[in-house]
Amino acid sequence: MGRRSGIKVHRCKFAADEITVRDGIPVSTVARTLFDLAERSAPHELRSAWDEADRLKVLRVREVARAYEMGRGRRRARAAIKPFLVAEARYVEDTASPLEDRFADFVRAHRLPPPQTNVPVDGDEVDALWPAARLIVELDSWEFHAHRAAFEKDRNRDTDHLLSGYRTIRVTHRRLDQEPTRLAGQIRALLDDVSGS
Repeated sequence: MGRRSGIKVHRCKFAADEITVRDGIPVSTVARTLFDLAERSAPHELRSAWDEADRLKVLRVREVARAYEMGRGRRRARAAIKPFLVAEARYVEDTASPLEDRFADFVRAHRLPPPQTNVPVDGDEVDALWPAARLIVELDSWEFHAHRAAFEKDRNRDTDHLLSGYRTIRVTHRRLDQEPTRLAGQIRALLDDVSGS
């Protein structure tokens, strides 16, 4: 097949997990595509592609980070994509136990009153709720809260709940690992302070 106007051929090696199939055609994954774009696109073009992937819920930050690590010889791409990875940096949990299970164990271990779980507050489902204290705990795992759009949406929800008289604590694997006693003390103090004053 001859060359076609407007089409540039770019040849490179792909790891097996950097290829997916779309409509029967092998294509690069979103993560690998973003990394490749970082080498040749203007910053605003890369930002637009990154945000669009986030909006479409196909952005996988860990996969982009892996492409970054695999592409050690591609200095321009690494330099361009690194600020995006730094801005999106979250604690990547390395545990086989879901955060919900770990939090339930934490509540029992610290003898906190059991909360209601997965209940609606002002039309939003919250992870844990102590109704009398109007206290919400939201569990932030990497899988569901690692993207910028999700991060912003969560903060907007927190503000809406605050305006309705609810306080929100966000709990991560890192907090359960590194400061469980402090976290338990904070929750206990807020439960005791039913008035919210």
